[in-house]
Amino acid sequence: MEDIVIGIKRDDEIIDTQTAEVQQLSGDEIHFDNSKDALEIIRHSTAHLMAQAIKTLYPDAKFFVGPVIEDGFYYDFRTAQKINDEDLKKIEKEMKSLIKKKYPIEQYSITKTDVLEKFADDDLKQEVLKRIEDENITIYKQGDFEDLCRGPHVPNTKLLPNFKLTRVAGAYRGGDESREMLTRIYGTAFADKETLKEHLAMIEEAKKRDHRKLATDLKLFTFDDEVGAGLPIWLPNGSRLRSKLESLLFTAHRKRGYQPVRGPEILKSDVWKVSGHYQNYGENMYFTTIDDIEYGIKPMNCLGHIKVYQNDIRSYRDLPLKFFEYG
Repeated sequence: MEDIVIGIKRDDEIIDTQTAEVQQLSGDEIHFDNSKDALEIIRHSTAHLMAQAIKTLYPDAKFFVGPVIEDGFYYDFRTAQKINDEDLKKIEKEMKSLIKKKYPIEQYSITKTDVLEKFADDDLKQEVLKRIEDENITIYKQGDFEDLCRGPHVPNTKLLPNFKLTRVAGAYRGGDESREMLTRIYGTAFADKETLKEHLAMIEEAKKRDHRKLATDLKLFTFDDEVGAGLPIWLPNGSRLRSKLESLLFTAHRKRGYQPVRGPEILKSDVWKVSGHYQNYGENMYFTTIDDIEYGIKPMNCLGHIKVYQNDIRSYRDLPLKFFEYG
């Protein structure tokens, strides 16, 4: 593992060496290793490397967003060709070829007006740009590939050999089911080969216990596109298992002094506004209007439990009060 500095940390912000040099910034050094901050830089850079390989293999590809996530990264993009898990090896091979070319990863800044013109024919980039309020936009370039990005990135593609593309999935544009389905490729990366190998072995073990695999093998529950994404349909085996688990939980909670309660599944938006959920989490909640009154499906049980508390006159002698409810 090369002992080189790939960034700095300044006021809790991770800054790559390219930016630090241009802006003459200093801070705590981030070395090329498997620390959390270093992996943020390595994985962000590997996402761009993957995008460069995809663009080489599929010239019509247009890219949306490609963030670092827990244990890896992904990139959403559009291409006319259907990509599946069998294509990952081909993309990985191209990534390794690009690594051998040792492209320096450079950063430059242009005005928002110029970047809008630069990507005038790219509707996905135009949508990303609408979210950016800054008037100066940073672009990262490696070889003939460049993309909008705030960073951080390693200084050279030669530092990115320890990666693995893990799976292909579909992702609705902007997370909206009414919009087009983009292709999403997930991957992971580390600073050294051994840690990558250990991580992949752990993933393989986890697959054996994946609830989706178990659900199919044991006929516990199923999904149906006509019903909606992420909405399980419980089958007889699963319903019996769920009932037993809930019974065990009920007994365990009662032994610990918790009392069972149950609140409504939707509540008026006014109570979500009072609690702050509406302002802080509203974009991730689901709302509907009934008789000209807006209601929100509950993302958590706390408001119903507050109403349980308010339903009676309480004394400090009653405390602690412990309620439980299945979500």
